[in-house]
Amino acid sequence: GYIFSGQVAAYGYKNIEGSDIKKVIIIGPSHHTAFRGASVYTKGSFRTPLGTVTINEGLAEGLLNEAADVRVNPEVYEKEHSIEVQLPFLQTVLKDFTIVPILIGSPTKQSFKHLTERLTEILREDEKVIIIASTDLSHFHDYETAVNMDKKMIGAVERMSIGDVEEYLSNGEAEMCGGYPVIFTMAVARVLGANMGVLLKYANSGDVTNDRNRVVGYASIGVYKSLLTEEEKKELLGLARNTVTEYVTNGKVPEIEMKNPKLKADGAVFVTIKRNGLLRGCIGHIQPIMPLYQSVVKNAVAACSSDPRFPSMKKDELKDMDVEVSVLSPLEPLKDVKNVQVGKHGLVIVKGMQSGLLLPQVAQELGWDRETFLEQICAKAGLPRGAWRDAVLYTFTAEIIK
Repeated sequence: GYIFSGQVAAYGYKNIEGSDIKKVIIIGPSHHTAFRGASVYTKGSFRTPLGTVTINEGLAEGLLNEAADVRVNPEVYEKEHSIEVQLPFLQTVLKDFTIVPILIGSPTKQSFKHLTERLTEILREDEKVIIIASTDLSHFHDYETAVNMDKKMIGAVERMSIGDVEEYLSNGEAEMCGGYPVIFTMAVARVLGANMGVLLKYANSGDVTNDRNRVVGYASIGVYKSLLTEEEKKELLGLARNTVTEYVTNGKVPEIEMKNPKLKADGAVFVTIKRNGLLRGCIGHIQPIMPLYQSVVKNAVAACSSDPRFPSMKKDELKDMDVEVSVLSPLEPLKDVKNVQVGKHGLVIVKGMQSGLLLPQVAQELGWDRETFLEQICAKAGLPRGAWRDAVLYTFTAEIIK
């Protein structure tokens, strides 16, 4: 119910408040009726206490394909809540929009292929369309178990790893009643170039009731092709520069009141300082362990004062410093080193107790090829040449702001 999930959902909808979105495709699971493929509601409207929401009949009918198991099946909507529970939020944050409701039963290869292809075409042709996947997370476990399960599923979506989502659902490591709607949405987003999910808010019912015996988990996750707008990039870069200046000058960390919900979402960040083109400090977090803006502040302070390779910065160094912020995507296990793209990928290596990281821009700036990149990540971790061949490797991308 809204008393448990409403605040979490609101974090997601806040990101589209006042936007020019005109068409909303809502994909939900069928909780009460079993059927093959997908059902599209094609005519009429949905009514809530806030008013009527009209169905985009042309768009909805264009999704139908009997041979692909995508049909009109209105009766499956009669007791289903997964679509209508989203509507009051949409009515609050958007104006003059229409919807296309889709319920997923037991998806077939044909329905998956047809729907993902058609939805990809729709979003590619019209920037005023979004897809919302309706789901919750783990059900009726104790608080600690639920949090651990939900972290796994959230991590898989953040990595945009459909394979991990499917594996967790299959083996029971994590739960999500709208697993197939989420997978459909991720598949479309990946084709369109999305490379990361951003957790906007997580909570479970135990956080509301204080009853931690049997809880239900909820998360709002945004899927992005580019994590940050130009204005947001400027804000983070300015925050890093101002933090370094304030700390080196006065020994104080500036207090920040952040209003942008995207910058308040957890993020993994490295802050790099250079002088005259030479490295002066670089510190960061591999994992998103704190809000993005706080990570920038913390690592800006560390880069100018705590990088063990350099002494703390002095005031006279501020005039010719350059600051760079790298916002990291979730780590992706590397299965084949041939997939490493120099200039696009950063690398993390782990072998035994030793580990190391190199940002994507390092290999590009130094003109390394793939082989050199792999050898250098070994050196960074204090490992011998060739150690990458039997080590655990991860790749990531980075939004580089400078």
